[in-house]
Amino acid sequence: MRVHVADHPLITHKLTVLRDKSTPSSIFRALTEELVTLLAYEATRLVRVEEVEIETPVATTTGVAIGDPKPLVVPILRAGLGMLDGMVKLLPSAEVGFLGMVRNEETLEPSVYAERLPEDLSNRQCFVLDPMLATGGSLLAAIEYLFDRGAVDVTAICLLAAPEGLAMIEQATADRQVTIVLGALDERLDDHGYIIPGLGDAGDRLYGTVS
Repeated sequence: MRVHVADHPLITHKLTVLRDKSTPSSIFRALTEELVTLLAYEATRLVRVEEVEIETPVATTTGVAIGDPKPLVVPILRAGLGMLDGMVKLLPSAEVGFLGMVRNEETLEPSVYAERLPEDLSNRQCFVLDPMLATGGSLLAAIEYLFDRGAVDVTAICLLAAPEGLAMIEQATADRQVTIVLGALDERLDDHGYIIPGLGDAGDRLYGTVS
């Protein structure tokens, strides 16, 4: 598994504002979009391309274009939706699918409750959007779901991660082509499974449902 933590002053600055509990939802949403566009630049470093011949105003030359099949962007509902605009701004030719994940309160295992994906993901590169990699359960379930549908490699983009969740994903996907791109790797999880120092519940803060 490849892990990239984006060490850039602009990313750190925007994350600092996101972490601040006084930041209103409107600014939180705008900064999330900006952050994802910055993270997507690194996440798409190995996106599949093919050579194309074009005419410039003065000569013929060879360049590259995004290859087929097109990349698939998959936000995990609901918080992942707040990352979608930032991703497609950088990769507008990508297709978009959706995964809804829920945790069974008896078994504590995550499962898919809704999906809107192409039927066949054979040979597809998939980019999963999930703001927080905490315990890793939901993200791992999403990654495995995409591989089961035929994806050949999966890149997850997260604003923050905890070491515990990152280690769990790495152990469970040792034989898979998986990349994790992070805005920051935080200290730890607390007893309730929240990332410390973190930024709270990303979904609540994106959509203004925090009290």
